[in-house]
Amino acid sequence: MRGLSVRGGHGRPSASQKQLHLLRLIGAWITVLLLGAPAAANPLEYTAGPSIASSLPANGDPAGIRKSLADRGVTYNLTYINDVLANVRGGARRGVIDQGRLDGSMTLDFEKLAGWSGLSAYGNFFQIHNTGRIRRDYVGGINTIAAIEAVPATRLWELWLEQKFWNGKASLKIGQLAGDTEFFGSSISSLFLQSDWATITAANLPSGGPAYPLSTPGVRLKIDPTDNLSLLAAVFNGDPAGPGPGDEQFRNRHGLNFRIADPPLVIAEAQLRTNQGKDDLGLARTIKLGGWTHFGKFEDQRHANDGTLLADPAGSGKPIVRSGNFGIYGVVEQQIYRPKGGDAESGISLFGRISYSPGDRNPVSFFADGGIIFSGMVPGRPDDKFGASLLYARISDSVRAFDTDRIAFSGMLGVVHDHETNLELTYSAQIVPGWTVQPVLTYVWHPSGGDWPNALVIGGRSIWRF
Repeated sequence: MRGLSVRGGHGRPSASQKQLHLLRLIGAWITVLLLGAPAAANPLEYTAGPSIASSLPANGDPAGIRKSLADRGVTYNLTYINDVLANVRGGARRGVIDQGRLDGSMTLDFEKLAGWSGLSAYGNFFQIHNTGRIRRDYVGGINTIAAIEAVPATRLWELWLEQKFWNGKASLKIGQLAGDTEFFGSSISSLFLQSDWATITAANLPSGGPAYPLSTPGVRLKIDPTDNLSLLAAVFNGDPAGPGPGDEQFRNRHGLNFRIADPPLVIAEAQLRTNQGKDDLGLARTIKLGGWTHFGKFEDQRHANDGTLLADPAGSGKPIVRSGNFGIYGVVEQQIYRPKGGDAESGISLFGRISYSPGDRNPVSFFADGGIIFSGMVPGRPDDKFGASLLYARISDSVRAFDTDRIAFSGMLGVVHDHETNLELTYSAQIVPGWTVQPVLTYVWHPSGGDWPNALVIGGRSIWRF
């Protein structure tokens, strides 16, 4: 999710053709769930997790080039995600969209390449395409519905160097960074399409902060005093796209702005983990506590700089400009059932995130999400997952007061924005290692805090990893 702008401008799709496409896909997903057979574990060591390469002749590497590069410290991965989603009720308008994202990444291990211990480099790009944006163009909401949604573009995301030291217990990363890869996240919630950089930071930070699909120059320090404790701190350039009108993604269309002179954003987080090992018998738990502060200028959401209210037609209409901004947050992941021999993400787990920011200078003052995940709980399908996730963003009291003031001064009816809440139900079925299909249903209450009727989105996702 990025920003609060919701009224996008894409042409209407061919509804009949795309609805037929959607029905065919749903039928295929149901067939897969009923008839698909579980696949063997991925045997490859040079891919980032399960890969379709393990199901291809010669592991998709008939000349041995990929393995040879990996042996020399060069690894690469390709991931393609495709969503077909339909807003079938409510929202800004009904319709079907198709969206996709190709993610290409490469990692260089300089210890293997040049004998430089602990030094690595990483870079990745996105090729993003779609026929419309389900959240902005159809539902009209502020909460994420499908996290790959973005303006169509080919863009750089991250490009950095990382040096490990203190016997591998600490590392320093510098370059073009994304904050949502390491901060304010729940790893087990990645099952859900709406799992994303939290609405409260996306709405309150300039250009949505350093999060998909925008990154920005920064430095990150991580220290692991023990195996179960990590301390992270980072300084980012405070505006990934830079100021200006319109959508921030158009202001930094290809991820090449490399801005370094904006007021900085500082994020810090402590992470405490228990029972994360494969051989641990207890229930896994992760607790994260963090906060951020931004040193820029932020406009008051209700009061004008001449002492009047922003909604007062006799006033200046120019908001008070306040110095700085901040937010605090917490993340909890708790396994409640661990099957015999299962890892930290097997069985049944709960997750939750909660955050607060001051309401006088922010459109969203409170955020919470959470859910339950069942992993490997379907007999005969050890790699399938399913669950439910609820996401809530509260519009700040200052914005609500501004709405009330505007109604009072105009004498006309209007919306007093309150909250937006999303419920997602989903099932991820593995076809072979590296290929999953995932039907999804999402219900949205009060899109953008009440601008549009409650919306219902159905559809599905497919992911291929190579």
